[in-house]
Amino acid sequence: MSVSLDQLRRCHVAVDLGAARTRVFVKGAGLVVDEPSVAAVNTRTGALIAVGALAEKMTGRTPDYIRVMRPVSGGTVVDIEMAQRMLRHLLGEKLRRQLRRKPRLRAAACTPHEADPLAQRAAVETLVGLGARRVELVDTLIAAAVGCGLPVEQPTATMIMVCGAATTQVAVLSLGSIVTAERIPVGGDAIDHAVIQHLRHQHELMLPSQSVRPLQLALSGNGLTLQGPTSTEIHGRDVATGLARSVQVDTAAVRDAIHTPLTAVLDGIGKILRDCPPDLVADLADRGIMMVGGSALLPGLDQMLRDATGMPVHIAERPDVCAILGLGSMLEGRIQPMILDPLAEAE
Repeated sequence: MSVSLDQLRRCHVAVDLGAARTRVFVKGAGLVVDEPSVAAVNTRTGALIAVGALAEKMTGRTPDYIRVMRPVSGGTVVDIEMAQRMLRHLLGEKLRRQLRRKPRLRAAACTPHEADPLAQRAAVETLVGLGARRVELVDTLIAAAVGCGLPVEQPTATMIMVCGAATTQVAVLSLGSIVTAERIPVGGDAIDHAVIQHLRHQHELMLPSQSVRPLQLALSGNGLTLQGPTSTEIHGRDVATGLARSVQVDTAAVRDAIHTPLTAVLDGIGKILRDCPPDLVADLADRGIMMVGGSALLPGLDQMLRDATGMPVHIAERPDVCAILGLGSMLEGRIQPMILDPLAEAE
């Protein structure tokens, strides 16, 4: 862990700026914000019209002068000013007043594994613009492992897989640190895109961009597994005529389309296991893989990983909020490091 637990205990607020959702944890108050990372802006006046869930509903439904923006991409802040404005509105005036009363406000933020210095700087600048005097950065993999209750500080291997909207991060942890990790540029958005492209090429059907989750529609009734329904009805717009149309889609074909981007995830897991020391791999054979993140709930994904790796696969109890809850546990001092004192034993 790059930052010590003592430093994190001095922080007052924790922020997880994700590509899909923004979450804020305040010490003593718990999880206070859990909203989509979306902002709608009037391009004529520069005014912020909506943020969060309301702005997400506007996607694909706005006139020319309203632009729906996502200031975070792949766990990295790409528009610092817009991210600050979005956070201010999500926090609300009352909560911001409470935080301003802190004489030296400290904040903690989740960053993707091996985030480059520019991405780290963007996260720090975003929170400094909200009044934080000091910002501590914590690896998302460690925060998520703590949040789902894995024994991170013990000398045993734990494997965690953070399934995000834009990226999938896989790591093996031991003694509170990352032994080996891999960041794969495939996430829930890539899987949704694969379904959309399949329907466009095979059925000449265009799905609405954000109004429905194409994945949930195509895979209703656990369609990613072989026990799911053989076909399902999809509504969309005809590519040629532009008229509304419904088609019967074979879920087996959709399953094959989804497996294409998921092969990159399986390759990443294979690379992790090859780079991992044999003793830790032996631990993983018993403990298996813990899946967290919003895309971990993709129906049948856990079974596909079991078949490909031969290891047990578990989904966390609340996979979407594990990272921010883990960061909050560190802030409130609920995580105790394993004390290694060889001098005391020598005496």
